[in-house]
Amino acid sequence: MALFTLNISLPDRPGSLGTIASAIGAAGGDIRGLVVLESIDGRGFDEITVAVPGTDPTDLVELLGSIGGVEVMSVTAKD
Repeated sequence: MALFTLNISLPDRPGSLGTIASAIGAAGGDIRGLVVLESIDGRGFDEITVAVPGTDPTDLVELLGSIGGVEVMSVTAKD
């Protein structure tokens, strides 16, 4: 598994983060860290460190981006 840090914007409402976590798990990913950065005008901004199967997070990024209101703003490989 490879580690990546995802910066994500999502609706700031109950259940949004749970939906993200469930999608990561369904894709075979494992959350290794989570930092809630801030909430502005009804949007939450989080940094999630995820271990993904293989070495390419593209499928996970596409899955998260398909969730209504979710935007993956950046993906950074971790050493």
